[in-house]
Amino acid sequence: MNPPADHHSVRRVTLPSGKTIEVLYLDGLVHEHVRGLHVCPGCESELVNPVAWDEAGPAHWDVTLHCPNCDWLGGGVFTEQLVEEFDEELDRGTEALVRDLQRLMRANMEDEIARFVTELAADQIWPMDF
Repeated sequence: MNPPADHHSVRRVTLPSGKTIEVLYLDGLVHEHVRGLHVCPGCESELVNPVAWDEAGPAHWDVTLHCPNCDWLGGGVFTEQLVEEFDEELDRGTEALVRDLQRLMRANMEDEIARFVTELAADQIWPMDF
């Protein structure tokens, strides 16, 4: 029986100094992740966010993750597909936060307008209020 093949790729990178180096990416270091990266392995919270990320090969990313719920910090090297799914989940979360913010701002404005109208009708608004 033959040992498993060592899967790797080599990529040439030109540094700002002009020097060219070869970077060896080992595919064996890629973590398999059954659930999305947005799910905390410690507390199951779906609020995990990226702290840092860097390219780790032509189709892999080295991502540092943080859970604000239990303060878990971890990460690893993940496939580009998994990171893209994570990015889509982050976009959905951002859209939900923006919708909630807009609803809150509208509710606050409606409340302020209602109070202003009530005070105006009761003749409680004076020039010095502005």
